Amino acid sequence: MHLLKKILILYLCIICSVAFAADATPIRYVALGDSYTIGIGAQMNESWPAVLTNRLQKKGFQVELVSNLGHDGWTSQNLIDGELPQLQQLKPDFVTLLIGVNDWVQGVDVSTFKNHLEYILDELLKAFHNSKRILIVTIPDFSVTPTGKLFAHGRDITLGIKGFNQIIFKEAQSRGLKVVDVFSLSQTMGQDYSLVAQDGLHPSAKEYAQWADLIEPAWESLGLEDIGRLIKR
Repeated sequence: MHLLKKILILYLCIICSVAFAADATPIRYVALGDSYTIGIGAQMNESWPAVLTNRLQKKGFQVELVSNLGHDGWTSQNLIDGELPQLQQLKPDFVTLLIGVNDWVQGVDVSTFKNHLEYILDELLKAFHNSKRILIVTIPDFSVTPTGKLFAHGRDITLGIKGFNQIIFKEAQSRGLKVVDVFSLSQTMGQDYSLVAQDGLHPSAKEYAQWADLIEPAWESLGLEDIGRLIKR
């Protein structure tokens, strides 16, 4: 009788878990950024936001990439004008942000980039009211790629990108936002050209997958399951 009672309780627990999973609403994920976000150099499903989402789903997390708003060549100002306004309609539960390389390439000064980044982060915090729903990714070092130096215009690319990344770290951390640093990892593109796309500039699918390796545990560490809309099957 005692064993039968245990079996019955276990059965009821399983039924309740299955029912809860079926009714759960997936986390709506939107990726913000530039060519590195949209995955230029690889297929759309090989972009790191797509790879990240696929891996999390395979682990049993209910998350959906509802939109990858990354756009080739876009700066922080473009993101403010063309990506932030779409969040109201998309209604994401979580966003990632990778922006800044085109600001540097196009000669946007440090002060202007800082002001733009502050605005973006503050707008995201206003929208989410929760720092755990925002994940920041640093700018990679494209100087190591075969054609990267064509965009130097007489400047030190590595030093310049480091400077922009310092701003990203400072502004994100002052707001309690987690940052994933892909800068050092991206420099391996200089030793292994299988990590570089055919255009000689952007990462290949293999490199984007390695970025996802870093971003995935950071995403999980945010504890988004605590908001009650993310569960494991």
